[in-house]
Amino acid sequence: MSIYGRSRVKVPASTANLGPGFDTLGMALSLYAWIEMEEAAETVFHLYGDEMAGLPRDKSNLLYKVAQMVFAEAGVQVPELSIAMYSEIPLTRGLGSSASAIIGALAAANAMIGSPLSQAKLFDMATAIEKHPDNVGASLFGGIITAVWDGEHADYIRIEPPQELEFLVVIPEFELETVKAREALPAEVTLGDAVHNISRTSLLTAALAAGRLDLIGTAMQDRLHQPYRAPLVPGMEKLLAEAPGHGALGIALSGAGPTLLCMVDRKEARKQELELFLTETMQENGISARTVWLSPCTTGVTVELLERNGMQNESFLDMIKGELQS
Repeated sequence: MSIYGRSRVKVPASTANLGPGFDTLGMALSLYAWIEMEEAAETVFHLYGDEMAGLPRDKSNLLYKVAQMVFAEAGVQVPELSIAMYSEIPLTRGLGSSASAIIGALAAANAMIGSPLSQAKLFDMATAIEKHPDNVGASLFGGIITAVWDGEHADYIRIEPPQELEFLVVIPEFELETVKAREALPAEVTLGDAVHNISRTSLLTAALAAGRLDLIGTAMQDRLHQPYRAPLVPGMEKLLAEAPGHGALGIALSGAGPTLLCMVDRKEARKQELELFLTETMQENGISARTVWLSPCTTGVTVELLERNGMQNESFLDMIKGELQS
C-alpha cells in the first residue's frame, strides 16, 4: 500500500501586467481549475471540460512533469500517478492557464507527499518554469502580486485588492500563444518609454494598495508591450483608447492576450454599456468574443488531503459540479 495520500487543489486564473507592469504585476481572478493527484499502479489522466480537449494524456503532460520536479526536489520517487483535472480557464487567452496548471501541479504533488516544500520554494520553482513571476505568484498567493525574479529566487509583496473593484474581460474566440506575442516586442526601448512605464507601474501599485480608484486609468497606460501587440488583436487599439469613456476605470491586455481586462468600480452604472462596447468593437473587426464579469480571488491555491479512493471519477466530477453551482 502507498504511503502517499490523495490531494485535491483549486487554483485561480490570473491576469498579468495590468498595463505597465510587464512581467511584474499579477492578479488572481475568479476562474478556476481543479486537480486531484494520487499514486497509482500506472499513470492515467482524467481530463474534463472543453479546455482540456487535445491535451496529452501521457507522461509528456505538463502536470505530470511538474509533479516529478516536486518529487525530485523532495528526494522521493512516485513514478506512476493518477491525475484528474477540470478547468474553466481558457487556454492561451492571456488568463494564466499554464501558470494555474503549474501551481496546481506543484501544490498537489507537494501535498500528496506531506508538504515538505515551502510556498517560497514552490514559488521559485514555478517562476523558473514560467520564466516570470506575475501569473504564478497570483495563482499561488491570491490577490495582487508585485514580484521580481533574479533567475534563481523570486521576491514578492501581496496587495489586497480594493473591495470596490471588479473586472470585465472580453475573451476573443481565437488563441494567441505567448511565444508569438513576445516575438512582437522590440529588443530595445527608448529611455522615455522606460521612464513612462516605471512611473505608471509605481503609481498603479500604490493606487491599488491605497484604494485610489481615481488614479487607475492614468496608471494603466503602457508603452512597452501593448502598442506592439495591438496588431495581433483586431480592435484592441480602439478598446484601449475608448473603454474608459464607457465606464471602465482602466483597460489593459491581459497577459500576452488576446483577452482584454477592464477594471470597473462595482458601483458603476454603465456596466451594460461597457459590455456592449467591448463585444461590438470585436464584432466590427470580425472577431467573435464573449464577456465575463470576474472578481479578484484573494485566497490563491487551496489544498485538501483526501481519503485514497483510486480516483473515482464520479466523486471528482460531483465535487466540480457542486462548486460550479454554488
